[in-house]
Amino acid sequence: MENYLAEIAKLTKSDKAYQIEQIQSLWSGYGKIVRVGLKGGALKSVIAKHTVLPNNVSHPRGWNTDTSHQRKVKSYQVEVNWYKNYSDYCNDDCRVPKCYGEKTVGGEQLIVLEDMDTLGYFVRKSYLTIDETKRCLKWLANFHAKFMGQQPDGLWQVGTYWHLATRPDELKVMGNCELKESAAKIDNLLNSCIYKTLVHGDAKVANFCFNDEENKVAAVDFQYVGRGCGIKDVAYLLGSCLTDVECQNHEEELLHYYFNELEITLSKYFSKLNINELKNEWSCLYAIAWADFIRFMMGWMPTHHKVNNYSEKLVKKALASI
Repeated sequence: MENYLAEIAKLTKSDKAYQIEQIQSLWSGYGKIVRVGLKGGALKSVIAKHTVLPNNVSHPRGWNTDTSHQRKVKSYQVEVNWYKNYSDYCNDDCRVPKCYGEKTVGGEQLIVLEDMDTLGYFVRKSYLTIDETKRCLKWLANFHAKFMGQQPDGLWQVGTYWHLATRPDELKVMGNCELKESAAKIDNLLNSCIYKTLVHGDAKVANFCFNDEENKVAAVDFQYVGRGCGIKDVAYLLGSCLTDVECQNHEEELLHYYFNELEITLSKYFSKLNINELKNEWSCLYAIAWADFIRFMMGWMPTHHKVNNYSEKLVKKALASI
């Protein structure tokens, strides 16, 4: 990172850049995210995502395959493309960090981003109340409405990090079951939906930054943004921040809230779009989207807490519908 401090100072029009702290290491040793302090410019700090392709990949669960490596390499380029070509279209209702620039040299990549902590988005959570979950659903609704019909140039043709075409290793190790046999059919149902938007692709609770004073959220980490059915983000979010009992008890309330927010925002941007048709299509795909993710989990880590009673119920519902 030291070699890039001068580049960060240049991109931010500052006199000097210095590392304040490392926020986290990237998955499987592919680099790190750091907070960088600045002097002699308009900004006090930025977030730098520094990616370095490792010589020896060490995955925490042993997925050290070429498929896994190539997926990660592409994901970092997708994120650069997202910030360069799409992120400026987001507004305060689907807030994302501003990008001050990027640089790629050989196997190293640097993205310099707005430090959301300096704007009040400094709260991170691992579990959400129902009201907090609704804040994230509102962000997703506005994001999906903003990019409805958008072609994914430079992004994933099919958004989400678990989509079937990029997860052959996990599918292979799944035990023989109806979900495995139906994986391609489930994938096709999601990919062939009429109404497509850009999906965040990794809309878990850890990727949302909360501004508690203003009851707002912002989202980060756009490595798996791409085209798809917005309900995939919704299903994944709910599974990441609520227990299975809460999902069961609040499913109807939360889906109603999301679709209501989606309708409000879509009416601003697409007055001629058949909103009821879209809502009906995506509602019917909710269980399908959930089953699609559980297909990945059953190969990647079948003992994970997300493979629970609620998930099993939705998988059964999805399989019965196809």
